[in-house]
Amino acid sequence: MNMKGLEATALSIRSLSMDAIQKAKSGHPGLPLGCAELAAVLYGEVMKHNPADSSWVDRDRFLLSAGHGSMLLYSILHISGYKVTLDDVKSFRQIGSHCPGHPEFGDTDGVECTSGPLGQGIAVAVGEAMAETMLAARFNTADHKVVDHYTYALVGEGCLMEGVSAEASSLAGHLKLGKLIVFYDENKISIDGSTDITFTEDIAGRYKAYGWQVLAGDMYDMAGIAKLVAEAKAETDKPTLIMLKSVIGKGSPVAGTSTAHGAPLGDENVVKTKKDLGLDPEKTFYVVPEAYDYFKARGAELAQAQADWNKTFEAWSAANPDLRKLWDDMHSWNVADVELPSYKVGDSLATRAASGKALPVMAKACPALVGGSADLEGPNSTALKDYGVYTADNRDGRTIRFGIREFAMAAISSGITLHGGLRGFCATFAVFADYERPALRVASLMKLPVIYILTHDSIFVGEDGPTHQPIETLASLRGIPGVQVLRPADAEETNEAWKMAMESKDHPVCLLLSRQNLTVFEKADADWKNTIKCGGYVARKGDDTPDITIVATGSEVEMALKAADMVEGKRIRVVSIMDRELFLSQPKALRDTILGNAPRVVVAEAGIKMGWEAVATSQDDLFCLKGFGASGPAAKVAEHFGFTAEKLAEELKK
Repeated sequence: MNMKGLEATALSIRSLSMDAIQKAKSGHPGLPLGCAELAAVLYGEVMKHNPADSSWVDRDRFLLSAGHGSMLLYSILHISGYKVTLDDVKSFRQIGSHCPGHPEFGDTDGVECTSGPLGQGIAVAVGEAMAETMLAARFNTADHKVVDHYTYALVGEGCLMEGVSAEASSLAGHLKLGKLIVFYDENKISIDGSTDITFTEDIAGRYKAYGWQVLAGDMYDMAGIAKLVAEAKAETDKPTLIMLKSVIGKGSPVAGTSTAHGAPLGDENVVKTKKDLGLDPEKTFYVVPEAYDYFKARGAELAQAQADWNKTFEAWSAANPDLRKLWDDMHSWNVADVELPSYKVGDSLATRAASGKALPVMAKACPALVGGSADLEGPNSTALKDYGVYTADNRDGRTIRFGIREFAMAAISSGITLHGGLRGFCATFAVFADYERPALRVASLMKLPVIYILTHDSIFVGEDGPTHQPIETLASLRGIPGVQVLRPADAEETNEAWKMAMESKDHPVCLLLSRQNLTVFEKADADWKNTIKCGGYVARKGDDTPDITIVATGSEVEMALKAADMVEGKRIRVVSIMDRELFLSQPKALRDTILGNAPRVVVAEAGIKMGWEAVATSQDDLFCLKGFGASGPAAKVAEHFGFTAEKLAEELKK
């Protein structure tokens, strides 16, 4: 171990971090100053990675769950040779910078995930570790290991206070993810002061109860950290938490205090810190030459490790052509020619059931597709019965049983998808999308094509009552930028929704599906399967120049068709909108053509009206819900709220 090179690296991390934060006049110096040795030894001695190629598929992953300490990551990425320049570091937290305030996947070479919302990073890391085991089970042979790497994460007190870390860590222990190693920055400081004011639980005891191995050490003993990692790797049946006692803001006048957490040190304190560390206060953004030299030599060794892997991969490919074809298929899925179940007009089934029929077909066509539900496999119709269940004893299974852990489930699905080679989906009741929402938002920021199956999508859930009947959920999901929300009206539309979801390469997709049966209806648009890619299409023409157009989604399309039959003397068109935001993004001429230029447009949806004002003619033409639901049989609930075809017909007659 080159201690001189590692010490120069740790010193340089502190130098770059305090200067970048001071220049930006904002940031979090406490973690970079407090964890510099960990970053140095991880990237210098512990991790298998290649700064010249951050996309190497068999690299170790490092996820900074405590994303506020981003300058720690940017500094080590720059010093070790990733495509993070000194100018990037100097533009920390500025518009267009490759060093944004918190790490953002896709913005910075070497950053493995978007982090900052505390706790989510460790949950994503669980997904990454799960993906490694899945791919290793599918592709490794007795002669060749082409998938063999570790997942590392750094968490702080804040990450472990957030409930999502508990959900994810519990599942990781249950699944015996032995190649997941998490470092805990144990500085006992949070924004409001000592963690003793709120956080006095036994962390080691908690993680042992989860089924983790727990080790302890000193953040500033780099040789000791390397030994702890070796001990962690020796335990193959348990993930490991390495608790490292540290000092927040180490080396600065505010070390050990909450002041060090989230504000620049200040010019005077930067000067004093540099003097105390043996740095020249006149030199800004200074990297000790020995640090560059160390990683120049180390970089050649790391590049050779990838070159050796490439040779192994080619030998494996030659010996296992079928596995190589599967590998290629899993890294670039294509479902364009998939034949989904066919339906005829008059067939009656819930769209969740239709989704359950489409999912196995997609899984067969796309071997990368893996996922499951939050203890709702039956109600969500998500079992992949032909492909087994993923467990500690069966890494080859493709159905994941997440347990009742919706938030972690969504973040883990992001980690699985981020890893590469796999595509995650997850499922729960639509109303519990609120538990998934923080992870769904971050997935959208990362442009990840995770699929969220959300069943029981309206008051027609019935007896379970208002806690289980989503009202504002559709609007809230549509409000997340980049998230595609698809609410199919029957089994045929569900097939098309699945195709659209699988074709997504750069955004999450939510499938909103019914509990109750819906009748497959005849579509007026003979080319509706193409037109629906615009977001909506004409379900019933009514006339070339309709008096009224009803715009509906999901189960309300059936309601609209029934209501139209009840009104005499008016030419009524029915338009099915599966994706409202996509429809609204179309040119006005196209929207007008589909809507028929009707003088009156009425919207029918079992949710709040928010956003539909852009479609309806007036506030009086919004046939939506205003409050929460009620408990009772679905038909009785609808009658109670006046949300029936008969009541809609009355509105149309006005």
